[in-house]
Amino acid sequence: MTPSWRKPAGILAILLLIVTWAALVATFAEAIGEWPALVQALFYLVTGLVWIAPLKPLLRWAETGQWRDTPAPKD
Repeated sequence: MTPSWRKPAGILAILLLIVTWAALVATFAEAIGEWPALVQALFYLVTGLVWIAPLKPLLRWAETGQWRDTPAPKD
């Protein structure tokens, strides 16, 4: 059984996603620093969770080679 290249590629894609997202959010840090503390907290909470959305299809692809769930066949 030959190991799949998708798993290391998936790990690399996840790391790239995290670094890119963090850099993007950090570019707004100066402007966000002027916002009220509660709004800042909400912004960082939301942006801290949003990057997780693409993980499910990416992990599915790394494991199965498919981007979407295939419906189970009906009997």
